[in-house]
Amino acid sequence: MDKQIYKNIQTAIKNQQRLLAILLDPDKLSIADVSEVTNKINASIATHIFVGGSTVDDNRTEALLIELRKHTDLPLLVFPGDTNQISNEADGLLFLSLISGRNPDYLIGKQVEAVSKLRESNLEVIPTGYILIGEENETAVENVSQTKPIHSEDITTIADTAKAGEYLGFKLIYLEAGSGANHSVTFEAIQQVKSDLNIPLIVGGGIMSKEAFETAHQAGANMVVIGTAFENDLEFLDYLETKYQVEL
Repeated sequence: MDKQIYKNIQTAIKNQQRLLAILLDPDKLSIADVSEVTNKINASIATHIFVGGSTVDDNRTEALLIELRKHTDLPLLVFPGDTNQISNEADGLLFLSLISGRNPDYLIGKQVEAVSKLRESNLEVIPTGYILIGEENETAVENVSQTKPIHSEDITTIADTAKAGEYLGFKLIYLEAGSGANHSVTFEAIQQVKSDLNIPLIVGGGIMSKEAFETAHQAGANMVVIGTAFENDLEFLDYLETKYQVEL
């Protein structure tokens, strides 16, 4: 399978294809369950698999990627919470910079630390501006990064931050409500960001229903990421596909 991931994302967007990534956390998915999980993913409308988490023990990411490779041909991308999650067993890596925060470790520090590993890898590295959006409840990303999210009602700051990421040269913008979030990124925030953005937009966090999935796409998300909803219910993708097919 052709693994020119970013180019293929651009082509899909040009063809008006709505993209779906499934986020798998190595700390939550056992190797024994990979076959069942990937069977569900392969039978669904999912187009990509992200692997990673805010806190993951060493070697679990690589072990999961190796097992996933046996069961799926979908592009596998590392969605790293830290440098220990980098693995050449993936096809690509979202090279995240947490541009909504002001912690230098997550703006540039971890990225510099990762370079020695990335130089020796065959990964397609995709620079991604990562924007954490939240309200009153602390998410795993906020806890680990020690940064505060942009409030969901501060749409101007969200949109300006995304545009700044584009000006800085990022290839993707990722709006994240955070793992464990009670609410997804709002329609208004997604719409405002996308209206002024010329690069692909990913939206994740708090997508716990097919209605939230549809809302994110209708607002302008090019790719939606689902993690917790699928972790909690392996049938979730079946419900999503039924609604998606009916609306098409």
